[in-house]
Amino acid sequence: MKHLTSLFDITPDELHAILDKAQELKQLFRQGQRPQLFPGRVLVQLFEKPSLRTRNSFEAAMIHLGGSGIFLTTAEAGLNGRESLADVARVISSFSDLITMRTFSQQLIEDMAAHASCPVINGLSDERHPCQALTDLLTIRETLSSPTQRHLVFVGDGNNVAMSLAIAAAMSGMPMTLAAPEGFQFTPEFLLRLTQRYPNHKVFCTSDPDTAVRTADIVYTDVWASMGQEDDSERRKVAFADFQVNSRLMALAPASAVFMHDLPAKRGLEVTDDVIDGPQSIVFAQAENRMHLAKGLFAWLLSH
Repeated sequence: MKHLTSLFDITPDELHAILDKAQELKQLFRQGQRPQLFPGRVLVQLFEKPSLRTRNSFEAAMIHLGGSGIFLTTAEAGLNGRESLADVARVISSFSDLITMRTFSQQLIEDMAAHASCPVINGLSDERHPCQALTDLLTIRETLSSPTQRHLVFVGDGNNVAMSLAIAAAMSGMPMTLAAPEGFQFTPEFLLRLTQRYPNHKVFCTSDPDTAVRTADIVYTDVWASMGQEDDSERRKVAFADFQVNSRLMALAPASAVFMHDLPAKRGLEVTDDVIDGPQSIVFAQAENRMHLAKGLFAWLLSH
């Protein structure tokens, strides 16, 4: 049995197997086919954070595959201290085929996986967002043929999305640059773990977004203040003021560069309307791919 609490849980070969399956199922979907691979299977979603794309894409994916979904808040599931986590994990997994979680704590997801008898998927934590990074690779693969040797430039906070992208980039041979203010770049602990696992990977950090994007194939950004960081939003607006992805910054990148954002976007802050709605943007194809990636991931996990 496999889990996906982080991209460190899988190998590059396994990553490509998930993407291959997602592409196969997407092609069938485009042809009007929804193969009922998992009739009667049950997806249980345990969410501490609100969601649009994650919740709906996961549920739609399971329904398309012939299964069904159950949604619970972590409080409803008893993860607010009403029961021990081990008891909750053992009970819920006994009548589930897959569990997805969207929480603040990465440790909560890892503890659930340690006690569950079915696969557990990290739908988002404060430290990792593996399904988003897999979706991004799927989108890059479709748009640019292959991620290999494409230069990914992430402009903004070295957050859960950026860290998961860095792991995905390392797994697929894609150089990555994080352009972030001092104090918001990758931690030494994360970089050490990444380079120990993938010593040949090229990952760079800079506080100069203008220079970083000049060789970018992909310009990616995310919100400056994530869920749970609202009290710090004003300080972050000041710190990231020179890191907005706007038409001036995109004009410094090659004309062939594409723009990505995991959404939701704070339009007028980290990105301007003319970029997110412009011809280089693949943001909404990226958002749709959350569902197709989920199908590939579910199929891969349930085959194990």
